[in-house]
Amino acid sequence: MNTTSKIKRMIGVAAGVFWMLTAAHSIAQTARTITLEDAIEMSLKNSKQLKLSQSNVDLAGLNIRQIKENQLPSLSISGSYLRVNTPNINLKIKQGGNDSTGGSTTPAVHQAMYGMASASLPIFSGFRFKYGLESAHYLEQAAKLDAEYDRDAVIQNTIAACSNLYKAKKSVDLVSENLLRERQRVEDFTNRERNGILARNDLMKAKLQESNVELALLDAENDFKVTAINVNLLLGLPENTAILADSSSFLNLKEEGKAGDWEQTALTHRKDFAANGIRQKAADTDIKVAKADFYPNVALTAGYVALNIPGVAMIPNAVNAGIGIRYDVGSLWKSSSKIAEARTKVYQLKTNEEILLDRIHLDINTAYYNYVLSKRKIDVYAKAVEQANENYRITKNKYENSLVTTTELLDADVAQVQSRINYESAKADAIVAYKKLEQAAGVIN
Repeated sequence: MNTTSKIKRMIGVAAGVFWMLTAAHSIAQTARTITLEDAIEMSLKNSKQLKLSQSNVDLAGLNIRQIKENQLPSLSISGSYLRVNTPNINLKIKQGGNDSTGGSTTPAVHQAMYGMASASLPIFSGFRFKYGLESAHYLEQAAKLDAEYDRDAVIQNTIAACSNLYKAKKSVDLVSENLLRERQRVEDFTNRERNGILARNDLMKAKLQESNVELALLDAENDFKVTAINVNLLLGLPENTAILADSSSFLNLKEEGKAGDWEQTALTHRKDFAANGIRQKAADTDIKVAKADFYPNVALTAGYVALNIPGVAMIPNAVNAGIGIRYDVGSLWKSSSKIAEARTKVYQLKTNEEILLDRIHLDINTAYYNYVLSKRKIDVYAKAVEQANENYRITKNKYENSLVTTTELLDADVAQVQSRINYESAKADAIVAYKKLEQAAGVIN
């Protein structure tokens, strides 16, 4: 290789390095680096799912308010003004008063006016109010637990999304680095081929490798863009916000502990399991609400009537007060279906509890062994990186001494890059696996 060719090659390599460093510096300066803690806080604040869950809690609170308002006094007011025609009245009985001609007199009535007001205050409703309010409070607690369960899911989704963002960025960095090396190799092979010391077939293999890496980089960059959009949506940021996951969030791994301990933790902390237990209490109370139909309803009542029939009568202050009792005898045979329905709901919830116990057992063990596997993969991939680096070094030395083919050199290069990508992905996957284990136990934070 002559001096001019060496200088050109050095300039080309330097330009490539400068371009890579400039691009990396530009991204680092414009992109926002976010930690897992910040990402979780932002996603919880902007999650549409959590806003929907909170509306269910609000509805449960309004149901309690409605039940309480039903125990407040009711007051109704009505009034009417009536125009009356002059009907022909032929009374068969004698009237007390006669006119001057000896005939009976009937007053002429052309209009009537009246106003009424009535009030009622429930005193006893067969314990319907007591048990209905108790059931509503249970359902409100269950709705809050559902919201917390959804909150855990949002946290896990955020962690998984940030993990994907971290892996996507690492893939872009590593493939970009590899592409720079491939371009340098193509340039080196081109000079060798011109000087007649390299077969053209080997140059074509190097160029094909370069094209494959370029395609891999395009895929990696596309994955990174899509992942970034997903993270921005989760965090409530504008779609075009440049964002990076903090790499320090994917370094610290915790001990896996014992699967049995995690399962016991889940039984006391899983929100869906606790919510099902609360709903069982509400269903038991609903049975008592259904049985309330067997009792009478008692209420304090009061009323006021004002009546004015011009020429006949005026009653300005007819007031009444007392105690009203109402009992529906038909409830003795109509309430059985309501009670049976309430008991069926209790049975469904108890059966669902058994299903949840099986699900918790499976969730914990699946998440536990996935985390154990993830930690072991990190160790294996770390060794694979060392082996791939050493393999590439040896293969490159052999190639320079014409002991191996170009294909073997390119294969060693690919294996080295892939091992590094696998190692970085394994670290991120392990964090996600541990958080999944925490979510399965109901203690993710």
